[in-house]
Amino acid sequence: MPDLPEIGILIKRARRDANMTRDHLATLSGVSRARIEALENQRVAETGYNSVLTLLRVLGLDLAVTTFNRGRPTADDLRRENEAERKRVKSPAAAAR
Repeated sequence: MPDLPEIGILIKRARRDANMTRDHLATLSGVSRARIEALENQRVAETGYNSVLTLLRVLGLDLAVTTFNRGRPTADDLRRENEAERKRVKSPAAAAR
């Protein structure tokens, strides 16, 4: 699970991808522009859970709680491995044509 600084980076990226200003995100979410700026720039040690969830929802993001991994690969890890293997296997065949 990402920590608060990582969530701030994800919020910043999603806001920029949506071509949204901090002022607009503040208006839509009810979270102050100053709080959003501090969160995005990793200058906040703690913030309210509801504020984070509201920001994520406005940006079309979600926060997932999962069982602690303990170093085992996730389904996403295995899918990425599979895709990389398929590309690697296809590459020599494509070169031989």
